[in-house]
Amino acid sequence: MTTQALRNRYVSDSVATAPPSKLLVMLYDRLVLDLMIAGQSLEQGDRQTASGRMQHAQEIIMELRATLDTTAWSGGPGLASLYSFLITELVQANVTGDRSRVESVQSFAEQLRDAWREAAAQVIGAGP
Repeated sequence: MTTQALRNRYVSDSVATAPPSKLLVMLYDRLVLDLMIAGQSLEQGDRQTASGRMQHAQEIIMELRATLDTTAWSGGPGLASLYSFLITELVQANVTGDRSRVESVQSFAEQLRDAWREAAAQVIGAGP
């Protein structure tokens, strides 16, 4: 088995066996990575790579938005609005090549990721 095949299998197994809280953090990690690469690509003048990464980031945010139960907690509607804002910002960043918008979305994504990571750790730490 090749190194790439082993890596793909590891990632697939990790996703398949991860609890929902861990999956959420994994999504945010990928979102932040996409945004980092998009920003770097814009800085280097590589609009094609930047565009692909921004589109993938939009897909992740749309999935987060689609699976958000806005009735589960009082902050749900606000988070849904934030997701919509982030998608709009990424669309505009992609159209205009505006790195500062990508960085702004990345900042929000990092803060959300860190908050969810902390919440997941508390849930795991509390145990059954």
